[in-house]
Parts: sequence; structure tokens; C-alpha cells
Amino acid sequence: MTGTALIVGASRGIGLGLTGELAGRGWNVVATARDLEKSKDLIALADTSGGKVRIELVDIAEAGSPEALRERLSGETFDVLVVNAGIGGPRDKNPRTVSHEEFCHLFVTNALAPVRLAEIFSKQVAPQTGVVGFMTSVLGSVEGASAGGMELYRASKAALNSFTRSFAARHKDKGWVVLSLHPGWVKTDMGGPGAAIDVATSVKGLADVIERARKDRKDGYFDYKGDTIAW
Repeated sequence: MTGTALIVGASRGIGLGLTGELAGRGWNVVATARDLEKSKDLIALADTSGGKVRIELVDIAEAGSPEALRERLSGETFDVLVVNAGIGGPRDKNPRTVSHEEFCHLFVTNALAPVRLAEIFSKQVAPQTGVVGFMTSVLGSVEGASAGGMELYRASKAALNSFTRSFAARHKDKGWVVLSLHPGWVKTDMGGPGAAIDVATSVKGLADVIERARKDRKDGYFDYKGDTIAW
């Protein structure tokens, strides 16, 4: 079962890999980036995709940018919307040492902006059959936070998870499946070279979870293997 997907945050890493994985499965993908100068791999993928991948520019944390993207894509309907964009933030800081500006940038980018973009595109996700996915992390699990560490990033993803659940409840009448997705600890610029899995392993699993959700119509907080994570 293929269709059309909008993947927000696809210039590198997991977003780039997921774009390639879905296109390889026959999906048509609109993939976004913030800066074409930093998106050489995405451009190369689009050029060799046989028309399966199209690139658009957006900065989800910049006022007006998501609305401009919506205007450019007006009239198009998406079977799947995945908001992958996010940042690691100041990992060596805590609530006492983080600056007000650093905190606001982290939470706007990781928690507010993804859900705001999904709201902006709510009329362009296929009713009753669509899937909306938010790329979060197992570190956003409040129940699983007993180990500590990376507390600002954890909190930003926990906030995203809370927004995601409210988004699902608010749009229950649309019949969408709403997913919070943990890609695993992946060897990307954010995950580092010592991470547990490579991008190909992560995105194959994520694509499986997304395609299964289209059939099973089940919301949830899942990792790339399809296992449920405690909120």
C-alpha cells in the first residue's frame, strides 16, 4: 500500500533515509529542507528518484515559513505526514545553567513547531486513512526517565509527546492514526558514531511501522521495531 508522503526535515540522517526508503517502496515523497546548500544528498536522491522525490524548503521554527509551505502545496493531499525536524540542544546544561534563549529555541523547535506544522497541514492529510507521525525519542518517556541525563532534551521530547496526544484527541473525528516514533539510537550527526544502529536499519523499521499503521489504524508510541514504549 503506497501513496504520497510529506516528510518534514529530510536533508540528512533519519529524514533523508526515510525519504529514500519510502521512495524505494513506490511512494511519492515531498521532502523538506531548511537550506539547499546543506542538502546535497537530498538533491542527489531527488535527481535519481525517477520523479518520486520532490524537495521543498521550510524552517518549522521560523514564523510564517510553514504557512508559506502550505500555500505552495495547496490542493495536494498526503496519505502520510511525518515531522522529523528537531535539534539536540545544549546537552551539557541543566535547568539552572541553560539560558532563556537556548531553552526557548529547544522547546519551540522540538515540541511546539512540529505540532503547529501538523495543525497547519491538517486539511491536507487524507481523512479516515491518513497517518501523522512525529519523530520523538524514547528519552521523551516520563516513565522511563529514571536514569536521568540529557534532561533538557528529554523534557522537550516529553512535551512533544504530550502535544501529540492532545493533537490526536483534538482531531479524533478525522480518523487519522497519530504516531509518536522513536527511531532508535542511530549513527547520525546527532546520535554520533558510537550509536547502536545505522540509518538504514532505523528507517526500514520506521517505514514498516508507518505502513502497518495505515492498515491497522492504531495510534501509539512505538520504536522502529514496532514495540510499544511507555508514555
